[in-house]
Amino acid sequence: MAKILVVDDEVDLEMLIKQKFRQKIRSKDYEFVFACNGQDALEKLQQNPDADIMLCDINMPVMDGLTLLTKLKESNSLVRAVIVSAYGDMDNIRTAMNRGAFDFITKPVNFEDLDVTMVKTIEHVLQTRQTLKAIKENNILRMYVDETVLNFMGTREFESSLMANETVNATVVFIDICSFTTISESQPPDEVVKLLNSYFDIMVQEIIAQGGYVDKFMGDAVMAVFRGDFHLDRAIEASISLRKKIDSLPAHKDKSSFMPKLAMGINSGEMISGNIGSAKLKRLDYTVIGDAVNTAQRLQGAAEPGQILITEASYQSVKDSFNCQKVGEVSLKNKRNPVTLYNVLD
Repeated sequence: MAKILVVDDEVDLEMLIKQKFRQKIRSKDYEFVFACNGQDALEKLQQNPDADIMLCDINMPVMDGLTLLTKLKESNSLVRAVIVSAYGDMDNIRTAMNRGAFDFITKPVNFEDLDVTMVKTIEHVLQTRQTLKAIKENNILRMYVDETVLNFMGTREFESSLMANETVNATVVFIDICSFTTISESQPPDEVVKLLNSYFDIMVQEIIAQGGYVDKFMGDAVMAVFRGDFHLDRAIEASISLRKKIDSLPAHKDKSSFMPKLAMGINSGEMISGNIGSAKLKRLDYTVIGDAVNTAQRLQGAAEPGQILITEASYQSVKDSFNCQKVGEVSLKNKRNPVTLYNVLD
């Protein structure tokens, strides 16, 4: 349901809107909130922080629409304003647009045109919110940010979710490009970075395709995290797919004829998700930590080129869905007893 704030001192407009959009109101596609001037609108926005768009007149008592536009970003930076006014001269249109209006409709109102404009504006707001969500989920915000930047990014909810620490059940994948240091020692830096980034692009594509996100790049290795339903299955699917993609690449055209191969470790379990780093340095990583994460890294370290190693517990969870080969017992760092490992074939 889209929530629309209508700001106009003409009482007749409220009645007309309720009549013209009665079907969408009944079907709960639209919910309207009404305000009689700019000051009233700011109060209504505080009461309705989930408002999507604002339909706003220009000439109103107490606070006019153009003044309201200057205060809108301070109140709710995600709300998009559409000016609906009889003052359709170019000066008013340019002033409204310069102050952040998304669109402009002149009175008397053509309600079909208004509906099309509202749909377009609502879609823009939804895309913006999805982008903000993707930024958070894909761990782009790696730098400690101050209050001004957080207000620019959206709402208080975004700030609190960014700073939240929680225990989650997830799957971590560590992916290493085997023997990449050999090519880094023999090629110019620009060529090394370009080649490494091309491999990373392939990895990121497969990780995102399975609903995961890249937690961090570590030299020539990648740490990825998968959450939600079937997170272990999706992590394995992504790993198998990117192994096939990397294995199909041609040898690098240099004296070493470098052939990229991946060694991967996958592990699931409870882990702590939160901001780890130095507040004094103003550098925090939103990441996951815990024994399950450490084990995934140890598995990657034990993997041979081309292997995707998982533990006995993971194998028991996915053995009906994936073809795995028992590797045997392996001693992992900080593990008292040897751990039985399996290599995922397909």
